[in-house]
Amino acid sequence: MTVMIPSPSRTASQRLRWTIADGWTITRRDLVHWARQPVQVVVGLLFPIMVVLMFGYLFGGGMSVPGGGDYREFLMPGMFAMTMLFGIEGTYTAVATDVSRGVTDRFRSMPMAGSAVVVGRSTADMLNAVLGLAVMVVCGLLVGWRWHGTVGAALAGFGLLLLLRFAVLWVGIHLALVLRNPEAVVAMQILVWPVLFLSNALVSPETMPGWLGFLAEANPLSATVSATRELFGNPGWGGDSWLRQHAVAMAVGWPVLLIGIFLPLSVRRYRRLDR
Repeated sequence: MTVMIPSPSRTASQRLRWTIADGWTITRRDLVHWARQPVQVVVGLLFPIMVVLMFGYLFGGGMSVPGGGDYREFLMPGMFAMTMLFGIEGTYTAVATDVSRGVTDRFRSMPMAGSAVVVGRSTADMLNAVLGLAVMVVCGLLVGWRWHGTVGAALAGFGLLLLLRFAVLWVGIHLALVLRNPEAVVAMQILVWPVLFLSNALVSPETMPGWLGFLAEANPLSATVSATRELFGNPGWGGDSWLRQHAVAMAVGWPVLLIGIFLPLSVRRYRRLDR
């Protein structure tokens, strides 16, 4: 006769510690994978540097900054924000690959916290994002970018950039858990580029057709770019629209909204993968 022993009940603080401990185990698993395959990480770090050099030195001579100012100081906040979306498809593909190969099922059969896998994966991605942002800041300083506000304002700008990454990350994790197929997730990579370029990172929305310019201005990426240019004291497009006048609020509001929607959906979807 098999006797089923019920798991002991846990308090809220015990469940939180359990989730953090299990999530960190998954994070270390992903970090070990990256350490054994460093080429992928190195290429991910070098690609945005190449884009900076291309726009800063090949195209920069033909660019005019609204109201005057150094083009590379105008460019870098947009590149910082775009870097938050570069390489994120690797996380989506890894999540879908684990699902398709049954790795996630094995995790779910273990006595682990229900959200540990997605939390661990997101933590590893955010560590990678911090590293990528640090490399980009060094690159920006080398090409002549500077911030002109206070240290607190600069730190707030970097915080908004990482907040954007965290929000987009949960959107992708949810879609990866829904699609499950790595080949299908690859199609999501194509959607990253319209989001990048349909923004104010490189081109003013005023140069676009009216409806397209509105979409570009309402893009969460545009809000983060405008907010960081403001916090760093770098030149921007200007304008008197409500979205531009409240860029910092929108740079907080958009990611918080996306996290509030897709983080719970991702955890719920993970727990219901067998249905």
